[in-house]
Amino acid sequence: MGALELSAQIQAGKIGAVETVAKYIRIAKNSRLNTFLAIPEERVLARAKEVQDKIDAGITLSPLAGVPVAVKDNISTEGTETTCASRMLEGYVPVFNATVIDKLEQAGMVVIGKVNMDEFAMGGSSETGYFGAVRNPWDATRVAGGSSGGSAAAVAAMEAPMALGSDTGGSIRQPCAFCGVTGIKPTYGSVSRYGLIAYASSMDQIGVIGTDINDCAALLEIISGPDTRDSTCVTDAPFAFGKENAAKIKIGLPRNYFNDSIDPEIIRAIFMAVKVFEDAGAVVEEFQMPLVDYIVPAYYALSSAEASSNLARFDGLKYGHRATEAKSLSDVYTLSRSQGFGMEVKRRIILGSFVLSSGYYDAYYRKALEIRGMIKEAYNQLFARYDVILAPVAPTTAYKLGENITDPMKMYMADVYTASVNLAGLPAVALPCGFDAQGLPIGMQLIGDAFSEPLLVAAARKYQACTDYHTRKPGVPNL
Repeated sequence: MGALELSAQIQAGKIGAVETVAKYIRIAKNSRLNTFLAIPEERVLARAKEVQDKIDAGITLSPLAGVPVAVKDNISTEGTETTCASRMLEGYVPVFNATVIDKLEQAGMVVIGKVNMDEFAMGGSSETGYFGAVRNPWDATRVAGGSSGGSAAAVAAMEAPMALGSDTGGSIRQPCAFCGVTGIKPTYGSVSRYGLIAYASSMDQIGVIGTDINDCAALLEIISGPDTRDSTCVTDAPFAFGKENAAKIKIGLPRNYFNDSIDPEIIRAIFMAVKVFEDAGAVVEEFQMPLVDYIVPAYYALSSAEASSNLARFDGLKYGHRATEAKSLSDVYTLSRSQGFGMEVKRRIILGSFVLSSGYYDAYYRKALEIRGMIKEAYNQLFARYDVILAPVAPTTAYKLGENITDPMKMYMADVYTASVNLAGLPAVALPCGFDAQGLPIGMQLIGDAFSEPLLVAAARKYQACTDYHTRKPGVPNL
């Protein structure tokens, strides 16, 4: 069942919330994909009982009441360990909930546990975490994508009907493409970031992952909306879906995305999706995407600079890992951070400190800010011509575990189709649109103007009404 159907069955009394949650816990605990990092079983079942009691009492909750949801391990959950998949935060138990967690609970949903990720959301394969790599449900010798790999893999493997992730440069869309599930990266400022442990504050955005667009839209409707605790949350009300008509939309297709650097099978799948939209009445027009060569350098200069500042708080004094062998204040700083952070996090902290340094600030950081403004303006001009932009998510399907982890530049270049969306603060929907010759999922993304989520959801609904890629499930992982 999808999440909406599951909730309907629970609220109709045909199945019980506690029974449902208990089954998902059993599935998750028996997983061989290294998806979950924490499942507080007793507390989760008690929470399911509370929800069932409210349903039995006739209290109206939401269309997703009783549904279990997995949460990425960089979103604060009161009383449950939240580590960002890092040794630095091993054993850290928050005393407060992120706003999105409070909203899930108000809607009658049940947080089943915390899922694995790239350390501090820095990575594109969910291999950089301290607790080991997440495995892809379609082929357990391959990566699940990142940084929200645990969220996408858990949904794809039916260990949870839906999940929350976060997206800084493609971290929801890329694992959705690799794992064959659906996800929404919302407009920056539409979902509260209060309680999200920051990587790059001006780009981080909590989003949703589910099996289809209807489930994702229902979950986004719950978690979106204003929050006085987050000054960057600018929406006046939650999103409302179902009113937009995508019958005659005009779609832009960036022709310069389809070159020698992208797998031909992905190109074929994207153009098959174009045909589906055209047959449904959409107009598709090719265009030249501007500034493509500058997207990845600008993104990594800015995101690393923000990471360098945000992660300075983890110093071994206030909280975080503290080196027991430290004998001086200098030792506390250097040893604690050296031991607490993994290689990829250190790499980005060093890069960020470099671009912010007095001798290089103007040459790198300021230039990257200027390029960011140019990218946003380019999108403004594109959305004066098109309702939606259709693009690939990644240049390849899921690759082998360990294949690219020692080549940072190759990993970074995989963000070429996704990072510009975060630089401009725009929404995007990731959808499965085919499979390659090895049976691995292929994903595409629909990009819209700021706060155009209702139109993106309507377009995604039209596509999924004509295709069945989102209904296909992986087999038994080959471990």
